[in-house]
Amino acid sequence: MENQALRLAGLACAKVMREEINAEVSRLQAQGIGPKLCLVRVGESPDDIAYQESIERSFAKSEIAVECRAFPETVAESELIQTMQTLSADASVHGVLLFMPLPKGLSSDRILAHLAPAKDVDGATLASMASVYSGKGQGFVPCTAQACLSLLKFYDIPLSGKRAVIVGRSLVVGKPLAMLLLGEHATVTTCHSRSQDLPALCREADILIAAVGRKHMITTDYLRPGQTVVDVGIHVLPDGGLTGDVDLAEAQKIVSAYTPVPGGVGTITTLELAKNTVRAAAHAQSNK
Repeated sequence: MENQALRLAGLACAKVMREEINAEVSRLQAQGIGPKLCLVRVGESPDDIAYQESIERSFAKSEIAVECRAFPETVAESELIQTMQTLSADASVHGVLLFMPLPKGLSSDRILAHLAPAKDVDGATLASMASVYSGKGQGFVPCTAQACLSLLKFYDIPLSGKRAVIVGRSLVVGKPLAMLLLGEHATVTTCHSRSQDLPALCREADILIAAVGRKHMITTDYLRPGQTVVDVGIHVLPDGGLTGDVDLAEAQKIVSAYTPVPGGVGTITTLELAKNTVRAAAHAQSNK
């Protein structure tokens, strides 16, 4: 009998999120508040520009303003620090996102140290990370990590008591997602390039998250029936199409549920950014 895996598509989740975001934007607008995000981009990376355009299109649908401050790769670090300080003090700006990685010679840690945590809507500052890890304080969860959890919850995938295995330990996905899943009472294992017998570790998972950044690294050797697989990876194919870290053509013949690429986690990541920007605007208003 052919396996009928559940496709955890992002569009259905995105529709509900969009409605919630639009309702909150309308509420703020009625109070004379227009949520606004400022993007800080260094250089002309095609990936950064594509992400910027995706944000602008998505935010326009919810009437959230987007401004971009673009700098050449030769920009001095001191100028970027000054920009962070200026934006932190600007009451009209509610969220700030610095495109990373930065060109060589520029330290994102030193620059982000001058961004107010209340405006760090992509969870990139140390203060935001501390909030994620402690469950206390003011700070936002990195948007991609939150998108993974939102998608699992939208489809009512059981988390409490389940074994979750994350392949990847980045500060934007792997590590914060581990904390989020622990908060949902999952038992979490974080794997990486030096993990021994990685396929065996992955087969133990009830929920397997692939966030390693290697195309089709997760093959059938890593999978077993009954699993839910979340694919965070995104890679451009020669024909312009997109694929992920998981060989989904084979995986969906085995597992119980999976997120597609494209159309999965990435579909709602930008909406998580919008949600954080709106929350930051609401928080700023409540503190006046």
